Amino acid sequence: MQSTRRRITQGSTFEEQIGYSRAVVDGRWVFVAGTTGFDYSTMSISDDIVEQVDQTLANIAAALAEAGSHPDEVVRVKYYLPDADDFEACWPSLRRFFANALPAATMLRCDLADSRIRIEIEVTALKPEEMT
Repeated sequence: MQSTRRRITQGSTFEEQIGYSRAVVDGRWVFVAGTTGFDYSTMSISDDIVEQVDQTLANIAAALAEAGSHPDEVVRVKYYLPDADDFEACWPSLRRFFANALPAATMLRCDLADSRIRIEIEVTALKPEEMT
């Protein structure tokens, strides 16, 4: 049986240095790695939590699009924040992004790899069923 696995990269230096893919597509499943608010073209990141969450969601949307999916197809989301008090400021952006999907969600308070990162988001999505 031939594997349908495909890896997606966004050119982040983290992907190369650590050794992972931004997303992995296997059949209809799309697994997007923990994604941050870095603009991967410049490897810069805002100090503002809302700007970070918006850039993070843009990075996720780009990975989903390359995988043949869409934010509306997200079934699971995990939020990682070093400061739980930052989470509420993110809600409006998250509500807009996940408005149609309403995925199962978990928020965890934890340390992140870089002290500039104020939120990291991981999603699992499906690709829409192909019409036959």
